[in-house]
Amino acid sequence: MDRKFNNHKESSSEDEDSLHEDEMAWIPWYCSLKGNEFFATIDEDYIQDDFNLTGLSSLVPHYDSALGIILDSDPEDPLSEDQQETLERSADILYGLIHARYILTSKGLAHMHDKFKKAEFGRCPRVFCQNQAVLPVGLSDLQGEETVKVYCPKCNDIYNPKYRRHSHIDGAYFGTTFPHLLLITYPELIPTKTPQQYVPKIYGFKIHKSARERQTQKKLMNINNPNQNNNNQNNIINNSHK
Repeated sequence: MDRKFNNHKESSSEDEDSLHEDEMAWIPWYCSLKGNEFFATIDEDYIQDDFNLTGLSSLVPHYDSALGIILDSDPEDPLSEDQQETLERSADILYGLIHARYILTSKGLAHMHDKFKKAEFGRCPRVFCQNQAVLPVGLSDLQGEETVKVYCPKCNDIYNPKYRRHSHIDGAYFGTTFPHLLLITYPELIPTKTPQQYVPKIYGFKIHKSARERQTQKKLMNINNPNQNNNNQNNIINNSHK
């Protein structure tokens, strides 16, 4: 993240876009970054309540400084670029872990409900889901284990996000509970399941189940008896030269 601490309080740039960015508080600025579209804008009141942050200080390096960045507090001492980069990374982790908790609250769910209705998390790539909107989900609640995936409530399956810029987001910043709690809280969002399934065909005819079973059996035989398979191939080659 290329942003100086609290430059929004000191900037005198003549460029309007740059000035607007510098005047933004850290949280809306962070959520406006390309690649961070999945994140909700957490209320500062929620972050300022120590109860909501219980246990996070042991998970995030430079916790106090990272929290100060998120809440736009001035650093006590001037920082080098390396120090700034380190603290910004800690702020990134801390915001993500707070976010995972916030989106399980009534206010956080309402915020994510609005984003889901606008399909801001993308749409299901499965053809028969007919562009069903998806929800972000983590495969683990532990930070650093898996990147975020998207869950389709129509086919009940998960996929990688459509855009590569979202592939860096840690899945723990959304957690394993969020999409399912949202659908329980707002049952009207649950789509009608589609019975449609793709049916493989050859020349217009369905592939019979027995044909697939024979292919599976043949494959298993080749795996279990590789020498036999080689002997069969050698016999075919030898017979072709006679």
